This record gives sequence, C-alpha cells and structure tokens, in this order.
Amino acid sequence: MEYITPLSPAGPELFLLAMVCVILVADLFISDARRIISYALTQAALLGCFLFTYLTAALEPVTTFSDMFVDDIMADVLKLLVYVSAMVMLVYSRPYLAARGLFRGEFFVLVLFATLGMMVMISANHLLTLYLGLELLTLSLFALVALQRDSAAATEAAMKYFVLGALASGMLLYGMSMLYGATGTLGITQLAETIRSGGARELALVFALVFVVAGLGFKLGAVPFHMWVPDVYHGAPTAVTLFIGSAPKLAAFAFVMRLLVQGLGAEQLVGEWRQMLVLMAVASLAIGNLTAIVQTNLKRMLAYSTIGHMGFLLLGILSGDLVGYGAGMFYVVVYVLMNLGAFGMILLLSRAGFEAENLDDFKGLNQRSPWYAFLMLLLMFSMAGVPPTVGFYAKLAVLQAIINIGLIWLAVVAVLFSLVGAYYYLRLVKLMYFEAPEDTTPIAPRADVHVLLSANGLAMLLFGILPEPLMALCQFSIQASL
Repeated sequence: MEYITPLSPAGPELFLLAMVCVILVADLFISDARRIISYALTQAALLGCFLFTYLTAALEPVTTFSDMFVDDIMADVLKLLVYVSAMVMLVYSRPYLAARGLFRGEFFVLVLFATLGMMVMISANHLLTLYLGLELLTLSLFALVALQRDSAAATEAAMKYFVLGALASGMLLYGMSMLYGATGTLGITQLAETIRSGGARELALVFALVFVVAGLGFKLGAVPFHMWVPDVYHGAPTAVTLFIGSAPKLAAFAFVMRLLVQGLGAEQLVGEWRQMLVLMAVASLAIGNLTAIVQTNLKRMLAYSTIGHMGFLLLGILSGDLVGYGAGMFYVVVYVLMNLGAFGMILLLSRAGFEAENLDDFKGLNQRSPWYAFLMLLLMFSMAGVPPTVGFYAKLAVLQAIINIGLIWLAVVAVLFSLVGAYYYLRLVKLMYFEAPEDTTPIAPRADVHVLLSANGLAMLLFGILPEPLMALCQFSIQASL
C-alpha cells in the first residue's frame, strides 16, 4: 500500500492558504497601476489547486486530522469545479472591477478565502469542520458584498445578508449541538453509525433535524429561508453576485450530502427530512418562478430564478437514493455553468458608470451583436429547460429520480412551474430579437472574455447533445463516496 503522509489529503487547502498569505504580503508592494500582478497570482493559486487536486485524486476515500477531513472522488470533482468557477468569474469580472475601482488585492484575497471555505466544507467529515468551512465562506462573502463602500445598495445588501446569515448559522449550530446531545459524537461517520444502531435519543434527533434543515435551506436560498437572495443579488456588485451565484452552490450541495445524506441518512430519519424537503421544494418552485415573472431587473429575476432552481435541486436530494443524488449533483453543476454565462453577459454589457442589469438593457442585442444574442439565447433556453440544451436533461434526470420513488404528483408540479419559468426566460429572448436597441454602444470585450464566454454559451449546446459523460461522472463520484 502506498504511504500517505498525514496532511496530504488537505494538500490543496494548505497550498491555497500559503498562496493567500503570499498575495496578502505581495499586494502591499504592488501599485494600483500594476495590480495585474495580484490578479495573475490569484489565477496561479487557483490553477495550482486544480493541478494539486487532480494529480492527487484517489478512488478510495482518505481521511486526515483525526478523521475530521476526508478526500474522496465527490470532493475532488466538486473542488475542481469550484476552482474553474472562480477562475472564470475572475476573467469575466476583470474589466468590470477595473472600471469601478474594485480591482484590488482585498477582492482577490476575499475570493481565495471564500474558495478555501468551500474546499473545507466539501471535504468536511466532522460537524466542527463543516461549520468552520461554512463560516469562512460566509464571512468572506459578507465582506465581498460590502466591498463597494460608496454604494448604499451594496452596504444595505451586506447588512441584510449578515443579519440573516448570523441567524441561520445560529440555527445550524443549535441543531448541531442537539445532534451531539442526542448521539454523543460530532463525527459524521460516527453520527451515522450511532443513529443506525439505535443509540440516539429520537426526540432530540427530530428537533435537531428541524434546525439543521432550516440552516441548510438558508444556505441554498430555498423558501422560506430565501429572503436574502433577491436583495443580495441586486445590491452586490455584479462581479460579486456572479461569484455568490456559482461556486458556493457546489459547496452547499456538498454540505447537504455530508450532513443530511451521510450523517443523517439512516432509514428512520430519511422519511422525516424528506417531508421537509418536499415542502421546501414545492414552495421554492412556486414562489421563485411566480415572483420572477414580475421582475424588470435582470439580477432580481435571476435571483428568484435561483430559488426555483434550488427547488429542483432539492427534488433530486429528497429521492433518497444514489440515482437521485447523482441527478442532484448533475443539476447543480449545470446550474453553475448557466449562471456563470448569464451573469457573464451582464458584465459584458456593463461599462464604466453603467450597469446593464435591467431587462430593457438587452433590447435589440441581436442588432448590436448577433453572436452574443445567440449565446444568451442558449443560456436562457437551458435555464428554461428547452431541448436540446443541457438544462433540459438536468431537469429530466431529477424528474426521473422522483418518479422512481413514486412521487408522480411532485413531478407534475415541477413540470408546471417549469412552464411558468419558461415565460420569463423567453421574454428576454423576445427583447433581444424583436425589439429595437435602446443602447447602441459597440460591444468590444477583451479576447479572453470573448473566448471564455463563447465556450460557456456553446457548452449549453454541447452538453445538451452529449450529456452522458458529465452525468456519468456525477453518478460515479456519488457512488464512490457514499
């Protein structure tokens, strides 16, 4: 057997922490005119983490820090996707940040600290590790939302996010403390074993489950814990909104898998949390899609759309089997790709002194740039679930998972609200192709933004035509890790 050093499973996290320290110190000696060096170091740190994680990936789960931290296939795949999401976000955001005076070392350091928090969440095998990663992520996001200090909207959004985030963290922590009281352990593996053996106090366990699910609902932005999503998406700088709406969703999925499925997945508990997730999923689908219809601000529309998408994600998880979990992972990966592209388009059309965040700003986009109008059409079709885009197969996989467990009525409800959602996505397509442009400013992005955004949009079609490899990767990573 190959010898594994005690800290090697956490190698990417330690490397990233070292790089954050390097960037913090180096940025003190870099002038504003040469801030590109900090940007390059940040991208290099993420690329280094990608290579480190990819080259050290192993089929068998490996633990370290007294079994508090685990490295398995699911963790590796989700971490790789987090790195890619963060790197793409930085490329899309660079012109936007520079035009608003936000292209600074603080932004890069906070993004890397948030990424580190996501990595810890994804690999957590202990309730304290899970909470540590979550707090590192959320505190970094609070600061990122408020980074544009002269913006009243950003400051207000950060305050709301902070207050509601603290409330949700308190509920989650209270739920975790009750789990400890009911089982006598904080380790996720030991937690599952104690519950399955009947050694837990059942009443305390059910109460703990309620608080834990409430905390998870907030992190996902599911109804009735969704109040922060529209205000934060709208008030934060678009680059920060792009970051919040992409990579953290992958970490939130891992959070649900570690805590709800691995820790609380015993047969006597699955029925309990499935009922709660059914209610949250239906409410998220209804409120998210119905409220999005009346929005005129694209960022708020995508925020309510996110709430609807989280409803679909919960459908995959509540199925309670490997097929459903794989479908849920496939759905969250596809959602992140779609969100990166959609907010990337908003950043593309924004310029100094102008935020392209209203639906009317996309009027006549086809006349200004047929190529970018086509890319946005693919992204909107994918979000609406129109074949042959990948969003169709993501929704289909989730619907098949809940039909397999006999919840046909739930599948019908999901389809009906998807039809409602199609209206507001296709409304944007109509504005792009059938309205006269209000703004005729030429669209001339940097070459790296053009190439990446084009690849992002075309991926909706490519993965729609060939969804099997990505779907198989998600199913394999779930099966190998549970």
